[in-house]
Amino acid sequence: MYLADEAWPDLESYFEAESLALVPLGSTEQHGPHLPEGTDHIIAEAFARRAAEETGYLCTPTINVGVSPHHRQFHGTMSVDAPAFRDYVESLTRSLTEHGIDRVLYVNAHGGNVDHLREVGRRLRDTETMYAIEWMWDESITERIQEVFERPGPHGGPKETSLIQHLAGELVHEDRIEDARDGGLVEFDESSGRVHGARTFYDAIDNTENGVLGDQTDASAAVGEELFEAALEHLCKLCEWLAAQPFEDLMPKPHV
Repeated sequence: MYLADEAWPDLESYFEAESLALVPLGSTEQHGPHLPEGTDHIIAEAFARRAAEETGYLCTPTINVGVSPHHRQFHGTMSVDAPAFRDYVESLTRSLTEHGIDRVLYVNAHGGNVDHLREVGRRLRDTETMYAIEWMWDESITERIQEVFERPGPHGGPKETSLIQHLAGELVHEDRIEDARDGGLVEFDESSGRVHGARTFYDAIDNTENGVLGDQTDASAAVGEELFEAALEHLCKLCEWLAAQPFEDLMPKPHV
């Protein structure tokens, strides 16, 4: 069920029976010369909408702009300040409690949102308002991604390229995929951008001239479909697990 498509009287039965909602979040930021700036929110919405279809749980509209100051040098990147993002997401999530929602899955596809969503979730849990947790598709299938791609890259690489080829192939500039690889940083690991153990970079452009990492030439729509379905299975199972938990078990434990 997609909340924005429903009239309010038709949502009453859902709120009477269920207490879980999926909130998709992404970004509007550069993803290299070959992918659309909406890559992250396209992916997040696709997962949340499909999971809602598969499980019957409620999906809210997508939060399309996230915390992306590290991509600011590239044309078109949009970003909101971290405190404003946290306050907005918390306010939006609290509004769902007025309808009986007491647990939320943040279906997130942008790494820059993670810490802030965790902070919002902590605020809501510490006040015993609700239980909200963050989920990212690639973290649910890390082993499969490593098997499929030799150089997956954390941003604009073959895993995101494959998903967009599958979900919105018409938005992919296939003729620029080799340029994306050749103008970016193909090899990226925990040692990249570090000096004597310290991170010396703040922005994506400090590491990669065109904003992307990994080898995009390994991507394909077929692989994207496989990865999407594998991660979707995890998300659907997470929905069922969360819905089954007694609310009191999700709240903070008492002081020892």
